[in-house]
Amino acid sequence: MLSQALIGLLGGLITGISPCILPMLPIIFLAGATSAATGDERSRSRRYPLLVTLGLVVSFTLVTLLGSTLLSLLGLPQDFIRWMGIVLLAVIGIALMFPTFEEWLEKPFRYLGNRNVGKRSNGFVFGLLLGTAYVPCAGPVLTAITVAGSTGQIGLDTVVLAVSFATGAAIPLFFFALAGRGVTERVKGYRKHQRGIRIGAGVAMLGLSAGLAFNLPAALQRLIPDYTSSLQKSTDRLLNKGGQECQADADTLLDCGKQPAVEGIAAWLNTPGGKPLDAAVPKEGVRLVDFWAYSCINCQRSVPGIKKLYETYKSAGLQVLGVHSPEYAFEKVTENVREGAKKLGVTYPVAVDSDLRTWKNFDNHYWPAQYLVDGSGKVRHIHYGEGGEATAEKLIRRLLTEQNPGVKLPDPVFTENKSGARDGKAGSPAERTNPETYLFPSRASYYAGRPQLREGTADYGDPGEPKRGTFNLAGAWNAGAESITPARGSAQVRLGLHARRVYLVASGEGEVTYTFAGKTYTKKVSGTPNAVDLLPGDGRKEGTLKVEASSGVHLHSFTFG
Repeated sequence: MLSQALIGLLGGLITGISPCILPMLPIIFLAGATSAATGDERSRSRRYPLLVTLGLVVSFTLVTLLGSTLLSLLGLPQDFIRWMGIVLLAVIGIALMFPTFEEWLEKPFRYLGNRNVGKRSNGFVFGLLLGTAYVPCAGPVLTAITVAGSTGQIGLDTVVLAVSFATGAAIPLFFFALAGRGVTERVKGYRKHQRGIRIGAGVAMLGLSAGLAFNLPAALQRLIPDYTSSLQKSTDRLLNKGGQECQADADTLLDCGKQPAVEGIAAWLNTPGGKPLDAAVPKEGVRLVDFWAYSCINCQRSVPGIKKLYETYKSAGLQVLGVHSPEYAFEKVTENVREGAKKLGVTYPVAVDSDLRTWKNFDNHYWPAQYLVDGSGKVRHIHYGEGGEATAEKLIRRLLTEQNPGVKLPDPVFTENKSGARDGKAGSPAERTNPETYLFPSRASYYAGRPQLREGTADYGDPGEPKRGTFNLAGAWNAGAESITPARGSAQVRLGLHARRVYLVASGEGEVTYTFAGKTYTKKVSGTPNAVDLLPGDGRKEGTLKVEASSGVHLHSFTFG
């Protein structure tokens, strides 16, 4: 039991410093700032950050473990608690801005004979509301808790895990609230400007409630690399000792046994007439089973790659099945899943696994997770987390070719054979294609410019034309952990192109303008990382491709066909 508590605390601490917590930080800081006081109120104000933290711990634990069951018993919609929290956060924001409204809200406490109850407890209430309205990132610890709560399999170990996780996630927020209070208390003339600070906090609270209603924090999180992923994997190894018997992420085809049953499906999306897919995989086909949830940031990032594989290989025999297994109660609602899939551009069939029966059949523990199944129904490859498209494509091509030697495969979109050939056939140097080319420092294997590509902002000057198969940068660029963005002025990515098709993986909001063979084109970029088809058509393209981007656009990589 002690080990469960330590694992939960560690998992919560990692979540508390992860990108998914960033949208909450300004609100927590302002909450601490508005609690600052002088005179007799000072000791009470110092309890405020602690009360907020306690509220978060209590609401997260109760909602995660019991929320879905209670809503079902009461006949309420599964997203009722979330929307109630969002509305009440907006109410608190209005109360901070308008004292008369705040007094009206406190009237019930006066009737109870205690005029100060509302003021003493509002930090705890605020924490309760944040815990119901905000959805944190999923990790292995949170996955174990939410699945137990959703399926009703709650034991003492799960309760300990949930409480310790919530405590760990709340600790960084507690110190941030303390910082907000401490800064405000040291500001000269705070009492004079207290009203303005409360109005600012109220506006921020209304902004948070609106952002949560429209899932804007998710858009922010998709743009920020998950710098805690390696730490999450460490807690996973502690929590799931032994793990899957079949090795995950192997670069070879394995025999992981028969595909478990896909059952207990509440609805089917993107299938003819909403009918289920056949249980059996087509004899000469391949099935990619992808476990996901529409509010899961890691899943949102992986959807474009899954979609690209599906659209490229569906005519050759690839079948993609997205099994939507909910992390949270509101993700059990079929219409919410339908809308979430539509916003993410999911075009492949989706099985709505609201009761997690298929999840349990696969003994799955992760969002996202992919299982590759051959024509005989055997699971041949398993991958957990983001990425892995290149390996998946290589194994899909191998299986399709082995099962149907005469199949004609399209050009690879994520991989290239070592010989430069496609479809396993010998090819001449003239037929070789650019390898997948990452543009950020940690994976920029084909960067051939000066100075060295490193994280941060630098001016790369005018390096001239790149050699075939390489790229360089011209002008000022800001290089991040998983993308590059123009820093100022006219900045270009120059690519020595030799391919039939070229796709630019980009995200953010804005435009890319590119020049090839004397012609200039412009295309819009919007949302999560997606592949933009720069030069449609299957004719061979050779020369220098020059790409410029507006300030709100992030460039991740080039892929080729």
